[in-house]
Amino acid sequence: MGNSRRLGLGVASVIVAALAAGCSPTIDTRGNLPDADNVLKIQPGVDTKNEVAQILGSPSTVGTFNDNKWYYISTRTKSLAFLTPDIEDQQVLVVSFDKAGVVNDMKIIGIEDAKQITPNERVTPTLGRELTILQQLLGNLGRFNKDTGQ
Repeated sequence: MGNSRRLGLGVASVIVAALAAGCSPTIDTRGNLPDADNVLKIQPGVDTKNEVAQILGSPSTVGTFNDNKWYYISTRTKSLAFLTPDIEDQQVLVVSFDKAGVVNDMKIIGIEDAKQITPNERVTPTLGRELTILQQLLGNLGRFNKDTGQ
């Protein structure tokens, strides 16, 4: 009985260890935040878009209405099993260019600068009418193509 008890205890501890390992958080890093040494190489008033692209690489995104702003975005999240991931850290390097394409400003925006927004829950009205499921299913009965003579 002593050996079977040890075996059962060993199997139980292996199962508990496997379950605990399955519940460990997953850290996920996404985006493109350039190395700090490379960012320091950029000189406002001197470097152009091409030089910034050579030093930092292509940006994560470019301004929608103003292509003279480049954004390098990096996010680190932690998720546990199937739960919604929590943002651990987020940084955005914003590089602004003047009309000639020369860097005129750079700044880093962190997660502490983020603003919470509340989405508007209103529904956009559409033209037409709402049909019941029965109207949708039976709506085309009796309609035939008159061009083919059927």
